Amino acid sequence: MNIYLPIAAIPVDLLTLLALGGGVGFLSGLFGVGGGFLLTPFLMFLGVPAPVAVATGANQVVGASVSGLIVHWRRRTVDLRMGLMLLAGGFAGSSGGIWLFAWLKSLGQIDLVIALSYVLFLGFIGTTMAAESVQALLRKPGSQALRKRHRHIGTSLPFKMRFSRSGLYISALLPIAVGAFGGLLAAIMGVGGGFVMVPLMIYVLEMPTAVVIGTSLFQIIFVTANVTFLQAVGTHTVDAVLMLTLLVGGVVGAQIGAKFGDRLRAETLRLLLALIVLGVCFKLGLDLASTPSDLFAMD
Repeated sequence: MNIYLPIAAIPVDLLTLLALGGGVGFLSGLFGVGGGFLLTPFLMFLGVPAPVAVATGANQVVGASVSGLIVHWRRRTVDLRMGLMLLAGGFAGSSGGIWLFAWLKSLGQIDLVIALSYVLFLGFIGTTMAAESVQALLRKPGSQALRKRHRHIGTSLPFKMRFSRSGLYISALLPIAVGAFGGLLAAIMGVGGGFVMVPLMIYVLEMPTAVVIGTSLFQIIFVTANVTFLQAVGTHTVDAVLMLTLLVGGVVGAQIGAKFGDRLRAETLRLLLALIVLGVCFKLGLDLASTPSDLFAMD
């Protein structure tokens, strides 16, 4: 059964969109990521124009993240104070990113920038996470290598704050900077930023993995909502029909993913996420390297 997407200007199978939304929602609850890093590329694979896929995909991330956050909030695995610092940076980064998105769109270079951004960031993050996760899984229980690494990044920075839920006492500037970077990616790539935020929260902020997922979902909700609003007003690339269809599947999938995540070790979760990230990166890289079927096309 096909439905017509008015902003994307293409017909798409309804069941395919529902399945895609459900799958992305499942990953959101399982890994603590918004899922946009998969949703946007898959929408592009279905023929949705890149600017529409980015803007609309950001909104679907909101619904999936809310659903997943409810589960983590009940478990008390959300560091609210840390989430607010990440959110402050996220608003600044996403607002600036929307301006950059509109400028690149006016130059006709936004499609290329989106594809290259996915290949570069997904490749780096996926490789790093996969290597670390494999090492962690191969270590023997009780090994000293398993001890928490306290590198005390940014100890000279001012505005120290205590984050009790995460067991940290660090400068508020660090989570603000991490949030700003995630917000920028949300605007340019149509993602919640979780696929970058989660590793940064683990390896830079040194938050416990159990708290990272819920806290990541908390800030993703508000940052992607901000991106969706600014995209709808500024670039007019949000497709309401596509958005609502994906949202239905995403909310259901996130609930299932959050419950399923309890059964897996943290290292296993990170390895699975890394493999998914690398798979999407490989497919996008092939598409960029291949010769288009139509060398001369007009929008």
